[in-house]
Amino acid sequence: MRHPISLALCLIGAATLTACGGRGQNDAEAKRAIQSVNVVDESNLNDLLLTSGDPAEAVSYFSTASAAQPERLDLKRGLAKSLVRAKQPTQAIAVWSQIVAAPDATNDDRIGLTDALIRSNEWGRAEQQLNQIPPTFESFDRYRLEAMVADSKKDWKKADSFYEIASGLTSTPANVLNNWGFSKLSRGDYAGAERLFGEALTYDSGMFTAKNNLVLARGAQRKYDLPVIPMTQTERAQLLYTLGLAAVKHGDITVGKGLLQDAVETHPQYFEAAARSLAALGG
Repeated sequence: MRHPISLALCLIGAATLTACGGRGQNDAEAKRAIQSVNVVDESNLNDLLLTSGDPAEAVSYFSTASAAQPERLDLKRGLAKSLVRAKQPTQAIAVWSQIVAAPDATNDDRIGLTDALIRSNEWGRAEQQLNQIPPTFESFDRYRLEAMVADSKKDWKKADSFYEIASGLTSTPANVLNNWGFSKLSRGDYAGAERLFGEALTYDSGMFTAKNNLVLARGAQRKYDLPVIPMTQTERAQLLYTLGLAAVKHGDITVGKGLLQDAVETHPQYFEAAARSLAALGG
């Protein structure tokens, strides 16, 4: 963030040094230079707020900026995306709806609205938005959302097709593979789910959600040993706990008690949830 500011000072200094040669012309050049730098600086700030900034601060910034310049769709987009990051999808829907209604709205804007609708569990409206996007428009987010909508309708054939396309359109498919695996898990295809969770971990070995889901898929098949994946000691204890509960659910009480005991002993601190479950089983 300091580079654009330094550039602004350099440009202002250069304009000041040459001002004695033609006051009016150089004043205009200085003004244009400052405006150019402001655009660069604002663009950097916008990108920072949308990626690594505090979501609440981003909402405040884009809300104020958009109110001051309501004709700018880029600021409205920033506000809508920030509201999603701040876990306020209902408010984001209102902003995305304004954007989509604008003459120069894009298919990506409709994708943004669809995403916010799904986050608000408005699956019917989400499907309507996707149906308005031309089939020739192909993107990772489009197919990711198409897969989720198909999942909600239990149209497994379409869901699998869309998940497969989406995973092939990104270099970081861990999240979409995890979602696909969870879809398989929910429909009882435990072996398929196990494979997809394992594949997700090859792209993001630190993704604990995929690790836990992988253990759930294995537990559903009565595979009560932990898979060979990277894990911390705390994660190992939590995964043993998940596996222990899965065993109990299947009626394998003795196995479940043993896994819960391992979870208590493995955790570097007192594992209250596992200890409480073990006590309930008389362990």
